[in-house]
Amino acid sequence: MKILILGIGNILFGDEGIGVHLANFLKAKYQFSSDKHTVDIIDGGTLAHQLISIIIDYNYVFILDCVDTDDGKIGDVYFFDFEDIPDSITWQGSAHEVEMLQTLQMIELMEKLPTIKIVGAIPHNISQNSTFNLTDKVVNASLAMENIIIKELKNLSISVLKLKDVKINEIAQKSYLGEGINR
Repeated sequence: MKILILGIGNILFGDEGIGVHLANFLKAKYQFSSDKHTVDIIDGGTLAHQLISIIIDYNYVFILDCVDTDDGKIGDVYFFDFEDIPDSITWQGSAHEVEMLQTLQMIELMEKLPTIKIVGAIPHNISQNSTFNLTDKVVNASLAMENIIIKELKNLSISVLKLKDVKINEIAQKSYLGEGINR
């Protein structure tokens, strides 16, 4: 089985980039292996529709992103199937999220939708000022998001090897480098 961890978000707007930062964090901190499965980690940024050809190439996809809810608080973490989005979740906090939702719906119409799991956190309000910094509540949320991903990968018979200790804020300051932060 081909597994994808896909980080989504705009890293220029602080907490809004948590999906990308977390993907880069996982790439720097861990090595994932299996005799039967592959795990790839990709920074999807705000590409949305341009990710269709990548997403359909996988059997199982974890999307790391921001979410919004009717009654949630900044830093709350949610884990759900795309096919069963809770009624309280709204995935319309920013332009990329609407595009990502539309992207998945388009893949579904093409009947090529893999299993999609969404791991999302509620960000602080996104401002117009650019920053790579994450708020403390979203840093804490990233720990819960990391634990969800590691647990789910282990449930899929993926071996998880911790390579080094790294902090999400360190990665957030370098996410714009993309592949340059791997190890």
